[in-house]
Amino acid sequence: MKKYKITLSKAEHDQLIDLVSKGVHSSQLYRTAYILLNCDEGKHGDKITNEQITRVLKISLRMIDRIKQRAVEEGAEACLERKPLSRTKPKLADGELEAHLIALSCSSPPKGFSKWSLRMLADKVVELKYVENISHETVRRVLKKTN
Repeated sequence: MKKYKITLSKAEHDQLIDLVSKGVHSSQLYRTAYILLNCDEGKHGDKITNEQITRVLKISLRMIDRIKQRAVEEGAEACLERKPLSRTKPKLADGELEAHLIALSCSSPPKGFSKWSLRMLADKVVELKYVENISHETVRRVLKKTN
């Protein structure tokens, strides 16, 4: 594991001190500011060990390492802002598939059944090769009535 050294400028140090002493902020922001202040190896910082920080703030060593790494690579200002979430998956059911599903669910069910089940609809959609695979839960979300 790499060791990252945090050296804050006087302006950054003062900004972090102002942040923790004035105003109302999220707990994540306070925690990050305290980590940066305590890891500062500059002239104006009183560096303490990571183990002491973990004991006081009740956080893991890995969290301190991640914050230090981000501060070195992107800057102290970037540490104070939350990263935007980028966990977006492409939508499996597009408009064409939705139309096929609705048409299929409105059609008569297979012989021996009184109505379509979600699992039967999912299997039939795969059998008709509209998609390679689909879960019954996705079928449920497509057919769910919304206002």
